[in-house]
Amino acid sequence: MKTAVLLGAGGLGCPAALALAEQKLDLRLVIVDPDSVERSNLARQILYGDADVGLPKAQVAARRVGGEGRVALFTAATAGELLRGADVLIDGTDDPATRFFANDESIRRGIPLVHGAALGWTGLLLTVLPGRTACLRCLFERPPEAAPTCAQAGVLSPLCGLVGAAMADAALKVLRGEPDAGVLHRWDARRGTRRPLALKCDPACAACAGVASYEGRS
Repeated sequence: MKTAVLLGAGGLGCPAALALAEQKLDLRLVIVDPDSVERSNLARQILYGDADVGLPKAQVAARRVGGEGRVALFTAATAGELLRGADVLIDGTDDPATRFFANDESIRRGIPLVHGAALGWTGLLLTVLPGRTACLRCLFERPPEAAPTCAQAGVLSPLCGLVGAAMADAALKVLRGEPDAGVLHRWDARRGTRRPLALKCDPACAACAGVASYEGRS
């Protein structure tokens, strides 16, 4: 049985989890989120209803899709246990520091990463194969300073569903051995466009330096 670890059970994590569950695969899905459901979440976080307000997102989401919920922050202290046995890491968080930490841990541990983001009218998707393709730090050297979160800047609700479903599809391609990796996909919801951009590995990338090949991962 393959294991997918999903970070974040919010606007992106909810549709990603639902899309994975609908495939009816023999898949162990671990959903990680430290937060509880708030009423303001209900407009775009599709796994929750009024009765779930105040309950842990990870547990509610896991119950809805048949996964395993982990009410935890993804940190250096918890990463080892949360990623044990993971075949793919799916990042749907909206905190830049956590995104970059997820990138670095996936590279260090040789775990393929599917990174998704949505803010305002823009959505992003990148699949990373450690040692083979460009990672998040190859594109952006470090997390942006004072970057707004979705809660602060807002996001178009249908865009979350679109990117979340694309994240699930990208993760399934990784698990099937047919990854669409090393390409940054960018959606502009205002114009209704999707633009792919092939990325190159940065030889000076701090995360990628000295990483073993994904193909050789045991």
